[in-house]
Amino acid sequence: IDIDKDLWRYDIAGSIAHAQMLSEQKIITKKEFQQIKKGLLSVAADIEAGTLPMPVELEDIHMVIESALTERAGDAGRKLHTGRSRNDQVALDLRMWARDAADNLIGAIETLQRAFVELAREQGKVVMPSYTHLQRAQPILAGHGLMAYVEMLGRDRDRLTDCRKRIDVSPLGSGAVAGTSIKLDRKRTAELLGFSAISRNSIDATSDRDFLIELAFGCATVAMHLSRWCEDWILYSSTEFGMLQLHDAYCTSSSMMPQKKNADTLELIRGKTATAFGSLMSLLTMVKSLPLAYNRDMQDDKRFAFETVKQTLLALQVAPGIVSTAKFREAAIAASIDKGFLDATALAEYLVNRGVPFRTAHHIVGQLVATAETQGASLAELDLATFQAASKSVGKDVYTYLTAKNVVKRYAPDGAGGQKQLTKQLAFWSRKLK
Repeated sequence: IDIDKDLWRYDIAGSIAHAQMLSEQKIITKKEFQQIKKGLLSVAADIEAGTLPMPVELEDIHMVIESALTERAGDAGRKLHTGRSRNDQVALDLRMWARDAADNLIGAIETLQRAFVELAREQGKVVMPSYTHLQRAQPILAGHGLMAYVEMLGRDRDRLTDCRKRIDVSPLGSGAVAGTSIKLDRKRTAELLGFSAISRNSIDATSDRDFLIELAFGCATVAMHLSRWCEDWILYSSTEFGMLQLHDAYCTSSSMMPQKKNADTLELIRGKTATAFGSLMSLLTMVKSLPLAYNRDMQDDKRFAFETVKQTLLALQVAPGIVSTAKFREAAIAASIDKGFLDATALAEYLVNRGVPFRTAHHIVGQLVATAETQGASLAELDLATFQAASKSVGKDVYTYLTAKNVVKRYAPDGAGGQKQLTKQLAFWSRKLK
């Protein structure tokens, strides 16, 4: 009861639909249905107000609601459970909860995506380094890096949307394990509750928790992507990187060191990954050896599923504020952008375009980088004679291909890190997120 009380709205909605179907099937009278409905709505009002007693000896929210209903509706209330077991009742409630959870997660993901898209539109033209192995790799527009997070979150949204299709199946009418001899209209209750389908097998319907595992996996993947973003921005906002300024509202100081500005909110979001991963593994472990069909082990499914959705939603709800208030330190980035030979790959490709085999060009540029390092210079600061000594294919125009700013202008394929590609990405996601 300490956990599954959160299912009360779904339990009452499911019970009203079940009672309406029983009435339409003439299993109970219309008057009894009205008594049940009135009683359930009265119970709902008391739960909402926090005045309904929930004694632990009643075990769970389903029995709490049924007991309160019986006190108010008498024999009509005792007829509510006709053709129903707690096994298919809880499966129904969980699917209704999971359906809403998926919708809430999808909505929160889209809000965060919009925040990234807007930041990419406003500050995306800043030229910054990209990294592989946490070493400087090639220059990109900042917007290109931001849109990478949008792509990750897009897959999360698609994954949860797909998961929702498998959640959206009504198990009600499966009974305890084998169904019932009472002539229920399962499609009618599914229709009343907005389900798109009914389950085909009563054993599977009462013991299936795949939909919760899949939802937990969706949360775990979201948490993993958020954690990667947080790690990037924690680094970018450090003194060593100095590329990003976070709003004070999302940072804290130190209790001892007055100069500190810690990216604590990002660290807290990164930490939520532990709950998401742990809940997924707990659900998988819980069901791995269960014989068909329902087993009491499944009582703990809610403990894991509720918490992972709660923590993932919290992270998703805070994240857009962090994104929308962040500022790229354009001047600081520009001051160091040509450190680390970000234009080395572009120089190799310059040679390739002049007929030099790529592996040969790769070797030539490697030697030029070594020469520049010994001189404490960038590639663009080497004189033409040095370039031409390394390769006769180098012309005076080589300098228009060097420096991060020039490299970014020349990116050619779709999906690359330049301006025309960023413009396409922004247009695509702006349409998709409308």
